[in-house]
Amino acid sequence: MIEMVCSITMLMLLVAFGAAFVRVVIGPSLPDRVIALDMAATIVVALILTHCVQSGSAYYIPAAISIALLSFIGTVALALYISKGGPS
Repeated sequence: MIEMVCSITMLMLLVAFGAAFVRVVIGPSLPDRVIALDMAATIVVALILTHCVQSGSAYYIPAAISIALLSFIGTVALALYISKGGPS
């Protein structure tokens, strides 16, 4: 049962990642692209953690935490850049 739920969850996350990637590529403005990039990173973390649940292994959890932290720092840095007068 868990494997079926994890497979469905991964499929839904991949569809969401595709939508986020499209927004990163054709976003109308820089803030839209930043938010979409943050969402894509969050989806990648969710995919990694779903894989950990499906496989029963905790091997990739430090990688997921690292990606989440880097994504947060990058989003804050880009928000500061935009607020200081960067291209909007």
